[in-house]
Amino acid sequence: MKAARWYKAKDIRVEDVPEPAVAPGRVKIKVAWTGICGSDLHEYVAGPIFVPVGAPHPLSHEQAPIIMGHEFSGTVTEIGAGVTRVAPGDRVVVEPILACGHCAACRSGKYNLCDSLGFHGLSGGGGGFATCTVVDERMVHRMPEGLSFEQGALVEPAAVAVHAVRLSSLKVGGTAAVFGAGPIGLLIVEALRAAGAAAIHVVELSAQRRAKAAELGATSVIDPSQEDAVARLRELTGGGVDVAYEVTGVPAVLRQCIDSTHFEGETVIVSIWEKDASFQPNTVVLKERVVKGIIAYRDIFPAVMQLMTRGYFSADRLVTKRIRLDDIVEEGFEALVREKQHIKILVESPA
Repeated sequence: MKAARWYKAKDIRVEDVPEPAVAPGRVKIKVAWTGICGSDLHEYVAGPIFVPVGAPHPLSHEQAPIIMGHEFSGTVTEIGAGVTRVAPGDRVVVEPILACGHCAACRSGKYNLCDSLGFHGLSGGGGGFATCTVVDERMVHRMPEGLSFEQGALVEPAAVAVHAVRLSSLKVGGTAAVFGAGPIGLLIVEALRAAGAAAIHVVELSAQRRAKAAELGATSVIDPSQEDAVARLRELTGGGVDVAYEVTGVPAVLRQCIDSTHFEGETVIVSIWEKDASFQPNTVVLKERVVKGIIAYRDIFPAVMQLMTRGYFSADRLVTKRIRLDDIVEEGFEALVREKQHIKILVESPA
């Protein structure tokens, strides 16, 4: 079968690899569509971050080169002994978290905080940028009727956004700022709408992405190259927002997020970072602000798909390009590097 494998930064190759075999408790899926995630792009430009190099991942037992792709949908083609949740022919999405099941976080149900956290499609074990893949039964969720495979490929990134809003202190009628209107930032805008935010302010350099944020429900959009974003947010909100979401991974933006919140405000860090960031702790201490991080999601895929059936996180509004697996490097990763107007690029797996 064909698969896109990561060897090192700037080196992803579409190759012929052996097709994986199903095993007890496992599910084989013919992949339909897979999204290129911001995390994938980080691995392409500056990895390794999650990709295991030099030693196998403790859960997948694989190291680079590994098959990429963790935002995907497809059809169950085969099930292993003991599988009861799905059957051949079921249309599914995959929750790609690899978790050990026995560390303190896993025992408390917070499997996304596992000591050995990994991701199918980033940490070995297979991935969605392939003809097919095999995953544990617990990772598979049946799609509701009427949800397309393209829509299914957006469940994973939408889950990140919903988890970020759920774990924040935002209340119905609250105010929020989203710094960065890439795919996750735009999905957070929609998750904030679903959560009942009264005002959603978006800070973004790209004119195309600012326009998309406004289309998706942002109350205001701010170009930080043309005005002081923090000053503007304080003016719009009478002193600062309740919650700011950092979705850029740019060190200077973290400081702006913190400064944009009012006393006792909260900053939620959603980005995965390529390098260190710093801020003056007194900006937190003297206003009793909170800074917290979130990673991935837990126990949320069914709720995200139900929101999709109500019109949230629409693929028609978020997908800007569809490509073949053979073209993933030039038309996918390189396009995202050079063409900042793209929101989400989906990759179609070979028949």
